[in-house]
Amino acid sequence: MIAIAESGSTKCEWVILNDEGLVESNFKTQGFNPDFHSTDFVAQTLSQCVDLYASKDKINCVYFYGASCSSTKLNKRIKDGLQQTFRNATIMVDHDLLAAAYSLYEGVPLITCIIGTGSNSCYFDGENLSEEVPALGFIIGDEAGGGYYGKQLIADYFYNKLPDKIQKDFKHTYGLTWGEAREKIYGNVHANVYLASFMPFIAKHRQEKYVIDLMRRGFAKFIEVHVGCFSDKTTKQVGFVGSIAFIFKDILIEELTKQGFKAGKIIKSPINELVNYHRNYINILSDAEDKKVVNPQGTEA
Repeated sequence: MIAIAESGSTKCEWVILNDEGLVESNFKTQGFNPDFHSTDFVAQTLSQCVDLYASKDKINCVYFYGASCSSTKLNKRIKDGLQQTFRNATIMVDHDLLAAAYSLYEGVPLITCIIGTGSNSCYFDGENLSEEVPALGFIIGDEAGGGYYGKQLIADYFYNKLPDKIQKDFKHTYGLTWGEAREKIYGNVHANVYLASFMPFIAKHRQEKYVIDLMRRGFAKFIEVHVGCFSDKTTKQVGFVGSIAFIFKDILIEELTKQGFKAGKIIKSPINELVNYHRNYINILSDAEDKKVVNPQGTEA
């Protein structure tokens, strides 16, 4: 049996395939990010997952793709936690960008983007994945990600810059004081997830000019930084994975078109397409550990 997992900072989606390649089960767990989560946290969380009880000892291979899983040191933190649960399995841990690239790939090279809790981009030619600019995280970067927009919303709320309708609804919905917000942002290792948790509120008001302008500015900045960095970019399609890209795809496509890019597939979650990629390109995946990801400094990640 094979387990395939795609993890962001917020949640992780799992699919278990039987020996015939058919779906045995699918479920979600807490997301695992080595920037925030220890080996023990991964092991302890999975030990409490009832969905794994029946199959964990039968699984002989685990493919885990996760946010920030971009170096040997970080990947080992997750891998060692997984190994404590999947004792009979070979474990492969790689970047969520690779999962996004696999899920969007349709035989043609493309620029692959993630816009969910955080954001990132790469170029995938069907064999190799490369990045031109780094993902700087929610404090400095993550343009157009949930943390980025949540940060803008909270700032505008406490500066009293939200439109009156949205200001009142935010106060009614959250009753949030700056002291409470400050503790959850500056005293919380999961601050990016907390900030991104305001995206449903933003989506609720998606027809308001404030939200439309907010989304446009974020998408425009993301495209400028994370799409515009690739050479001959206008000749390639740009695909997206992530809830924010999917929910606001009409605005995203408009901004792409303004800057001269071609929109490719835009999907909310990569897990189903990722499973299909494993089925269709199993020979490629079998030597996935031999693939090299080149970071912006030109060295192997």
